Amino acid sequence: MIEMSKDEFVSFATTRHVHDHCLCFATQRAARALARRFDEALRPVGLTSGQFSLLMSLNQPKPPSVGSVASLLGMDRTTLTANLKPLERQKMVKTTVDPDDRRGRLLVLMAVGRRRLNAALPVWQSTHAAIEALLADENAQKLRAGLRAVS
Repeated sequence: MIEMSKDEFVSFATTRHVHDHCLCFATQRAARALARRFDEALRPVGLTSGQFSLLMSLNQPKPPSVGSVASLLGMDRTTLTANLKPLERQKMVKTTVDPDDRRGRLLVLMAVGRRRLNAALPVWQSTHAAIEALLADENAQKLRAGLRAVS
């Protein structure tokens, strides 16, 4: 643990230490790099990496609730709602009233969204394989396990 009096400023050595050891910083940096790579790959099919993940999370036997999708994606409902709007405008997703609980909303992956997801899947597969090839197989498995443990 790095100790300092409350009147001292953070030293550059401390900044370097945090930069070199902070799991949050490393994860955010890696997440941004991965998102850029997937965004670039998915651009020809008209999706971002976030939209691909959102559409994939809706690809379920029954339409999921807004809350369950927000939880699955690790985002709040307001952020999810904002991310749904462009997909709804493009008729890929439809929000409906939950017939079992009129207060709830269900998210339906429409035919347009299913076709877009179908077109995006091979792009995701090849991009994912190229990224995973940068890691030894056991490292990729450990990374996934570690990320699941903290999420």
